[in-house]
Amino acid sequence: MTGLDLGRRIYEVFPGGPSGSGVQELRASLERALAEGDVDVMPLVRYDLEVPDRPGTFEERYWTAVNAPLLGPDGRAEHVINRVEEVTSYIQQLRSAGAVGGRSAADQVEAAEAQLFLRAQELQETNRRLRRARVRERQATDAARAALSHQRQAVADTSHDLRRPLTGLQTRLQEALTDPQADSRKVLHAALHDAERLGDIVGDLLELARLEGGAPFTTEPVDLSALVAAEVERADPACRTVVDIAPGVMVEGSPVRLARVLANLLGNADRHATSVIEVKVGAREGEAVVEIIDDGPGIPAEEREAVFQRFYRRADARRSDPDGTGLGLPIARHIARAHHGDLHVADHPQGTRMLLRLPCTSP
Repeated sequence: MTGLDLGRRIYEVFPGGPSGSGVQELRASLERALAEGDVDVMPLVRYDLEVPDRPGTFEERYWTAVNAPLLGPDGRAEHVINRVEEVTSYIQQLRSAGAVGGRSAADQVEAAEAQLFLRAQELQETNRRLRRARVRERQATDAARAALSHQRQAVADTSHDLRRPLTGLQTRLQEALTDPQADSRKVLHAALHDAERLGDIVGDLLELARLEGGAPFTTEPVDLSALVAAEVERADPACRTVVDIAPGVMVEGSPVRLARVLANLLGNADRHATSVIEVKVGAREGEAVVEIIDDGPGIPAEEREAVFQRFYRRADARRSDPDGTGLGLPIARHIARAHHGDLHVADHPQGTRMLLRLPCTSP
């Protein structure tokens, strides 16, 4: 290669001869080194070179090559160092050897080449198996790290949320034991409140664990329009409620779990609304769509995904519902996705617009 070749593509400078097999093998090796960020060994490859001053005429050449990646700051391969060693002379020496033991030189060369190529293919296959094993090991390690991180976060979140009612319960009981003048009925009511809150948190955590574990549940045809109307009536929101429900919107699902999603969304809307709640049900492009909109302060765009994380609670949510667990929306989204749908916060000029989508079924 000369200074004039710098900056040119390697396959323009070394086209590899008419067969193109060497080019394909080299390209595959370079791509593996880049993609996997690991050294790729080519024990033997035929890659012919063009004779200088004789365009289109190629000399038969054999090489061994090692392609080693150069990693960037992010750990990804940015460049590849291609180290090659020519073994053409070895092949030529085999071909020029005389007959030994009654075998012709051609027979010896053919046998030696066959053995050499066989060993090269075996080494290549071993390399491929090692690469696949490394990929599987890397994937398993990443999955284990993610699971461990998720478990640690879940334990930390759960411990944090359980600590307050447990501390409150312990404090009230200690006060009742140490103060003979304490109103036992009042203490018992407060202790019962803390115990109920603990029960709610544990119940929600168990439900979330079942949903995350993909536990099966019984489904049936559900008239979503009727279910939403019933949940609105049962919730009896304090704010004025405007209802626009298209009749006969059917889905396949669990009425109990879908009712829980609706109760959660209606309860959130009622706590945050200033004066009005809108409830809409319809069908669009094969999907049942439920919209529950309030005219409250709304959720900033950067927090719209965070509200679906377990125990996440915004400051206004803590003020409006101090006893909330922060598990309602994560459970609601898991239920929606278990029904092959989804739940998210959609854009709206004012307030919060919760959008529930579920696959429609025929009535």
